[in-house]
Amino acid sequence: MATRRSYGTGSLYVRKDRNGRETWYGHWRANGRQHKRRIGPKRADGTREGLTKSDAEKELRRLIAETPASKPASSRLTLEEAAPRYLAHLDAKGRKRSTIVAAESALRVWLLPALGSKALDSIRGEDVEELMIRMARGDREGTRARPCTPKTIRNYIGTLSAIYHLGMHGRRRWASTNPCDDVDLPELEGSEDIRFLEPVEVQALAAAAVEGDYQAIDRAAYITAAMTGLRHGEWIALRWKDIDWTAARIRVRQNYVLGEFGTPKSRRSTRSVPMAAEVGGELDRLFKASRYQGDEDLVFADPETGGPLSKAANNRRFRKALKAARLDVTHRIHDLRHTFGTRCAAAGVPMRTLQEWMGHRDIATTQRYADYAPSTREAELIAAAFTDEAEPVVAIEVAT
Repeated sequence: MATRRSYGTGSLYVRKDRNGRETWYGHWRANGRQHKRRIGPKRADGTREGLTKSDAEKELRRLIAETPASKPASSRLTLEEAAPRYLAHLDAKGRKRSTIVAAESALRVWLLPALGSKALDSIRGEDVEELMIRMARGDREGTRARPCTPKTIRNYIGTLSAIYHLGMHGRRRWASTNPCDDVDLPELEGSEDIRFLEPVEVQALAAAAVEGDYQAIDRAAYITAAMTGLRHGEWIALRWKDIDWTAARIRVRQNYVLGEFGTPKSRRSTRSVPMAAEVGGELDRLFKASRYQGDEDLVFADPETGGPLSKAANNRRFRKALKAARLDVTHRIHDLRHTFGTRCAAAGVPMRTLQEWMGHRDIATTQRYADYAPSTREAELIAAAFTDEAEPVVAIEVAT
């Protein structure tokens, strides 16, 4: 019968050996494996030969202490070997195709060329820091590349860190430490990259939509994007059933990314956005002129196929419209979304409400718009506060 001990200290039990003599045996687990050893003959009552229980326990502790550590899995697993396992894990978890493609790109372009041949546990924080320096310089394994922005560097190192997080979870034991924990990631550049159009510029852009089969579609798309804040892939995926004419709302339920329909960018991106009268009018005219009016048909359907519009072709026509309207041709379609954010912030829409309308995962992303196109009344309020006639300000508790 085995003698139970505290967890992790093994167990003792007595069995008869091939000669029929009672013998102590030990059983313990170490390095994920089970070990069984013969300890020695059991001392019979009234004799001085063999091992007492105390003797057997002492010998068992010695054997456990001397059990060699197994070779860690991480010493046999390189980043190049771990990478496909990580990508398979993302696929098994049902991650969006865009997420998997982004991870593949990070691995192919920077991580594997620099660190792929190294065992995971041999990669140190210094190696990661050196890689970040090279990424910022655009120095990719002896060739010149476009320097990475701080955001790109953070994303790529985030992929590397995610591989370690997976490898240190559960029974995988790919690594014992995560070198990414020891590095300081570059600070983000803030929100100076936000660009937007003035309302008069949006109207000029819509009026300059390229003539032809796509003119009505592009005009309605530009107005809709600027006055709802939908992402490029979200308004491409919009269907007529998503337009709630009665409630004057547009319901965002799908996204079109990398040639596939899927759910929006994040959980919060599945949302409902108010539909201004001008947007409703544009969409109503587009609906009446469209050959595709079924509930499941796309609002901005390709006029030839009824399928989704090509993002590349959209961008080409957008630049032509900018040029025709004599606007800055370096604007991107995504700047129409920024236009919505800045105009709503300037109009005094609460940041929490704007976050919901734009489908931002965190409020910090929305807060960037507060610094652009501020309301003129803000300056008036400050001026009034510093006059002798200013009335005391009454504190108002704001519900959150």
